Amino acid sequence: MTVDTSSAETFGWLILAFPLAGAIAIALGFRFWGKAAGWIGTGAIALAFASAIGAFFAIQDLPSESRQVTSSLYDYASAVGLDIKLGILVDPLAVIMALVVTGVSMLIHLYSVAYMDSDRGYVRFFALLNFFVFSMLVLVMAGNLVLLIIGWAFVGYASYALISFWYRRNTATAAGMKAFVINVIGDIGLMLAAFLLFGELGTFDYLALFEEAPGHFDVNDGALVAALLLLLVGAFAKSAQVPLHTWLADAMEGPTPVSALIHAATMVTAGVYLIARTHPLFELAPTAADVAAFIGLLTLIMAATIALVVTDLKRIIAYSTMSQIGYMVVAVSIGAYTAGIFHLMTHAFFKALLFMAAGSIIAAMANRQNIDLMSGFRKAMPFTSALLIIGALALAGFPGTSGFFSKDEILVYAADRGGMYWIFAIGGYAAAFLTAFYSFRIGFRVVWGEPCEEARELERGHMAHGEPENPVTGEKEDTDVGFPGPEHHIAERAWPMRAAMGILGFLALFAGLLQIPGVTAAVEHFLEPTFEGSALFEHHPSTGSAYLGMLVGGILALAGIALAFRLYVRRPGTTAGLVERYRGLHNFLFNRWYFDELLDALVYRPTIAAGRFANNVLERVLVQGIVNGTTGVVRGVGVLVRGAQSGFLRAYALLVIGGFAVLALYFLVVSS
Repeated sequence: MTVDTSSAETFGWLILAFPLAGAIAIALGFRFWGKAAGWIGTGAIALAFASAIGAFFAIQDLPSESRQVTSSLYDYASAVGLDIKLGILVDPLAVIMALVVTGVSMLIHLYSVAYMDSDRGYVRFFALLNFFVFSMLVLVMAGNLVLLIIGWAFVGYASYALISFWYRRNTATAAGMKAFVINVIGDIGLMLAAFLLFGELGTFDYLALFEEAPGHFDVNDGALVAALLLLLVGAFAKSAQVPLHTWLADAMEGPTPVSALIHAATMVTAGVYLIARTHPLFELAPTAADVAAFIGLLTLIMAATIALVVTDLKRIIAYSTMSQIGYMVVAVSIGAYTAGIFHLMTHAFFKALLFMAAGSIIAAMANRQNIDLMSGFRKAMPFTSALLIIGALALAGFPGTSGFFSKDEILVYAADRGGMYWIFAIGGYAAAFLTAFYSFRIGFRVVWGEPCEEARELERGHMAHGEPENPVTGEKEDTDVGFPGPEHHIAERAWPMRAAMGILGFLALFAGLLQIPGVTAAVEHFLEPTFEGSALFEHHPSTGSAYLGMLVGGILALAGIALAFRLYVRRPGTTAGLVERYRGLHNFLFNRWYFDELLDALVYRPTIAAGRFANNVLERVLVQGIVNGTTGVVRGVGVLVRGAQSGFLRAYALLVIGGFAVLALYFLVVSS
């Protein structure tokens, strides 16, 4: 029986078409759109979200065995065994990623309509934002590795442009360049992996790869392991996992909505998606999967410890992202595919919410981001404070919130697999305690305590207006194009911000109800056609084990919150004494385990130096020398020839006589 997949195909292409159309329309009409650009960009993403909903229902209407729908516009290349199609794969994994990307991005666009209102780069911002979303959607909807790589590269460029959006800040351009360099390293790894797989299996197509691989490779085949380790280089660069993680905290130089977009719904989830997408290959190479899992574990612990001491509000949230992505990497590497994707979804909700709340607080602080300067906003900004606490509760894994259900599902699965996988459960629970503590290090510092001067001003109905300054260097800045606008709106006063944050707050609280052990399994049932056939997917911890793990996670979350309450509410001066007492450890954590210095020395600076050498020596001396030398020789020969073209008959006769003389001399020499 023929199954009609046309609806799924149509919606799949529309998911891509609307953000691209929005980016092009805004960019081409940048001179006359004005503030309408924000609504055009938001509308384009809303239409993409509606298309993702359409794809969801279209997929649901198909039989389970037919929910991997491929669609191709045309063959890009077809010769000598090469068959590259501009094609997409519409399956449950792609659809759920599209729903998360478009849904959360739509809310971030809505938030940005008000937040970026005063910025002179307003139109440029929304053109880039639409292009960023389009790039991420190309990545998740791709039906083959070639189109994936294109989307991967587009995401890298868009991130560079958005991180460096305030391009007159030296710190912003440096952060953008750092992100670009590290992500290019990942791009190279991904491309090498794709060509290795093509060399072995003769195809770039996902479904063909997964079909051919079991018959071609033995378990832990050297070529397959090598290809997947290279693939992990790409995944770790995009998802900011050790050792390619150092760009993510610096990416906070971009506007707050950019931070929300990168951290919540797009760029950093790409690596998790890639491992989940290629899970049949990783199951054939468990060595590569174990490497990924241990890197994820190291990252989630390291980032959690750094978040304990960092004082920049946005950077604390950034390190929490790095840590939470570590949980997801562990999940999809050990076979907890549903848990990993479920945590990706819930994390998008509460992380976007936290960044939005942070942006509102930073606006009230006249763009200062140091939490040591913030306190007592609960009365001045009750709405923002409430949403900040909701986001912190979900991040901490407080019982009943979305983060509680999704994060603990990962740890329960790891514990249930037993053996060495207990390491991931123990490490994950330890990091969960730290997460709860630093989540409310933010919450209690910002919301409780005596109101700071900015909070008191806001209570009196006035906004604090300081001179614009760089949050990293403290240097004063102007407000021309390329610098932040003179002011940003706060959620208390701008309804688009309130609407976006309110929806995310609801999802942060209640999205976990989609996947309650022994009660609901909506996410697992929807994803089943993508992961069916996997022995690891069929492994399910018992309901009793699940609730025991949730109990442990809940206790650790409450303990972390209680400790934060004791240190920052009951005894607010205690932390200063602890810092002095453990100065060495504090410095180690505050300097981010010195990974930044190490990677700067080994990767970033050598790459920049190589680029300068290529430009100054290879390009200017060698290439231009050869070109200019050749030009000089040709010009010199031309001068000589031009001198012989005098126009006098006697000169031409002399040339003929000379030619005959040379020929005669030649024949005399040869004959002798």
